[in-house]
Amino acid sequence: MGLAFVTGASRGLGREVARGLIAAGHEVIGISMDAGRASAAASELGISFETADLADVHQARSLSERLIEKYGVPQIVVLAHGVMSEKMAKTLRTTDAEWARVMNINLNSVFTLVNGLGAPMAEARNGRIIIFSACLGRMSGPGNAGGLAPYRISKAGVNALVRNLAHETAHGARGFLIDAICPNHSRTDMGGPDAPRSAEEGAATAIWLATREFNVGDKTGVLWEDYEEVPW
Repeated sequence: MGLAFVTGASRGLGREVARGLIAAGHEVIGISMDAGRASAAASELGISFETADLADVHQARSLSERLIEKYGVPQIVVLAHGVMSEKMAKTLRTTDAEWARVMNINLNSVFTLVNGLGAPMAEARNGRIIIFSACLGRMSGPGNAGGLAPYRISKAGVNALVRNLAHETAHGARGFLIDAICPNHSRTDMGGPDAPRSAEEGAATAIWLATREFNVGDKTGVLWEDYEEVPW
């Protein structure tokens, strides 16, 4: 089985992805911002962790370089870190600081990690990157009526990044897959205790994408929800 890097692996959706990949026989390296949470999750899951504050793009770049140097080129990368924007963060009410905070974590660090880790994965023709996006980042369909501007726009950017990179890498024909998922409203620190689905349910599609049998011509480079493509 393969080597997997999972961001946000010390809690919530990332931890459930890590747990599922471990159960499937993969060697998992977790990434977390919080050293205390990382230590607790490392003990629970029996895996190694690296720490970095992905709000700092320079740390994200250093992390990607450190991971490759220390562990080698992964076969699986799951980017499950992210933040919600302030509730009143409408486009005309968002401060520069709030915009930068959300974009750096939700989009800029994602680009940096995909850029740093994805290049050797694509060169090896053996890699899958799965990014947690959100249906709130859709430009069509329900749930795109405005509000939460930095969050929605950062996730729309993730969806565009995934689609663009899939085109650049021949939609899986060269052995490299890139996909986004909408976990839907799950019971995590971000989703809250009253969310309708569990973290395990929110993580299930990411685990499937990381482990599915893929044949040239199958879908990749799209937004998924519950194992199905979601138009965005």
